[in-house]
Amino acid sequence: AGHTPLPPAPTLGVREKEAEERRARPSVTADGCEIEGCSSSDEVRTLSGSMSPGLKPSQDLHPCKPGHKLSAALLRCRSPAAAAGILTFGNVLNYMDRYTVVGKRRFSCLSVVVYGVFCVGCGVFICSFMVAAPIFGYLGDRFNRKVILSCGIFFWSIVTLSSSFISREYYWLFVLSRGLVGIGESSYSSISPTIIGDLFTNNSRTMMLSVFYLAIPLGSGLGYILGSSAKVAAGDWHWALRVSPVLGLTAGSLILLFVPEPKRGSADQMGGRIKTRTSWFCDMKALAKNRSYMFSSLASAAVSFATGAFGIWIPSYLTRAQEVQKIEVCPKSEICSSTDSLIFGAITCVTGLLGVLIGAATTRLCRQKTKRADPLVCAVSMLGSAIFICLIFVVAKKSIIGAYVCIFIGETLLFLNWAITADILMFVVIPTRRATAVAFQSFTSHLLGDAGSPYLIGLISDGLQQSYATSTLWKFLSLGYALMLCPFIIVLGGMFFLATALFFLDDREKAEKQ
Repeated sequence: AGHTPLPPAPTLGVREKEAEERRARPSVTADGCEIEGCSSSDEVRTLSGSMSPGLKPSQDLHPCKPGHKLSAALLRCRSPAAAAGILTFGNVLNYMDRYTVVGKRRFSCLSVVVYGVFCVGCGVFICSFMVAAPIFGYLGDRFNRKVILSCGIFFWSIVTLSSSFISREYYWLFVLSRGLVGIGESSYSSISPTIIGDLFTNNSRTMMLSVFYLAIPLGSGLGYILGSSAKVAAGDWHWALRVSPVLGLTAGSLILLFVPEPKRGSADQMGGRIKTRTSWFCDMKALAKNRSYMFSSLASAAVSFATGAFGIWIPSYLTRAQEVQKIEVCPKSEICSSTDSLIFGAITCVTGLLGVLIGAATTRLCRQKTKRADPLVCAVSMLGSAIFICLIFVVAKKSIIGAYVCIFIGETLLFLNWAITADILMFVVIPTRRATAVAFQSFTSHLLGDAGSPYLIGLISDGLQQSYATSTLWKFLSLGYALMLCPFIIVLGGMFFLATALFFLDDREKAEKQ
């Protein structure tokens, strides 16, 4: 009594109005320059750091200077969509460099085992790639991911460019350089999908991962084409190793400038953050108990087994088919035409693009019918792929065009599951373990897949060919019989995806609760 009464507390509507007015105020840099497009966020992020939202606009606002306009333009370029595009560009270069060396080798009439061992893609490169992947998975879950990505892409670009100047007398040094390239590229493959997983969620994440994995067929096909045509265009196949490094250095710079480092799990739950991080041993123990993750990783290894064997041996198989049909003759003293490598590279590009796009669209539609759509779509596509891949070896003896048609349909169905497999991993693994999970899945895929499949196919073919070493027909049939192992492995992969479907919902729910 006798005191001046306090003013009434603002109502909820008044508070909301004041909040709207604060958001409507223009964002300002330290010297009072307005930056358009930043007023809706709580924090203005720039290339050099961030500005607290508590700063009030000064009374002497002045127009932006040219340097400030450039900063504002760079700020707007750091959108999630732009980041996904840059990461996809880097992935294209990743796979283009990987298959350039394989594509430049034209099939010669040597022992198929010797040829299989020679191909760096199934030798030193793959071994170093899969050994380094778990290391980068550990680092990617604990340190700044875009810095690791940039260092990795700079490293393999410089090593690849340097290897193009190695002469034939130092072939062992070239093999060593491919091993170093595998280490650099493993950092990119292990970490980059996790950044996309933290920038998008649900159907948006499926679409962006699909775009990201379009780089596998596109880059692989471009690598085949570049490796096969470099000698014809430049007179020296070493020039094939001087194209991707320049583009790789550009991609590394773009990652440093425009790709953000999102908080792990920020896209999965609004405002959510995992405040504790478990040890690597606990992470591996949790992944081993994750049935959906383990079965989908085994299915991914089946896909890798088939694609690795096909990438090395299908062009050779079609060349032998032409010899049987008397379309083309390959004397032992000459190198066969690289036309089949070019055609197969083009088919790989197109089927990969179609497969990933069809897989994303099909999954999006099937999710409206069942929550188990992701693994079921993968299972059906792999079982269908096995049928058409079997038909390749039936029709190749009579029709090369028919074989190409079967390859086209079979690869399209096989490539449907690339992006979907990555999306399954994002659903069933918590964000702080995703880099480790991607790396371990890559390790498993290479160890059980393309690290040994080309050599195994060559070994079986050589064993079958010993009885009739001089027969052109048996030379063709022996390689076909060896490649028939691939459809059986693909069917096994389809079974693994069906097993994934059984546990998918339970594992997804556990990840969401964690």
